[in-house]
Amino acid sequence: MRVSAHLLTPIIVAAVLAAPRAQVAAPPDVAAPPADAVKAPSGLATKVLARGSGKDHPTKDDVVVVHYTGWKTDGSMFDSSVSRGKPSTFGVSRVIAGFGEGLQMMVTGEKRRLWIPEALAYKGQREPKG
Repeated sequence: MRVSAHLLTPIIVAAVLAAPRAQVAAPPDVAAPPADAVKAPSGLATKVLARGSGKDHPTKDDVVVVHYTGWKTDGSMFDSSVSRGKPSTFGVSRVIAGFGEGLQMMVTGEKRRLWIPEALAYKGQREPKG
């Protein structure tokens, strides 16, 4: 496994489990992707919110450092590195499929919103449903 120098900043809808400290307001489009979101064949929808300065995309074998916030479709936040004030470091292949797929689309410094369908999330495990 190589350690990537990527610093990514995705904002996601449905991803990681942990106890949040402070709420981060949900975006108005949290329940469904807007018309200008790009939908991948897998069902993952994404929208670039801020372009990054990098050119390389992380691979499934990379380790990335990211800030993220996860909301359910009802707007309730279930996890946020932003609310903890510290980015998270993890392997791209060690997160739910939709998050990993979205991370591989990003470059350093990019901010992207992901709408992750249930099939690419926890698939019936203990998860934040919605």
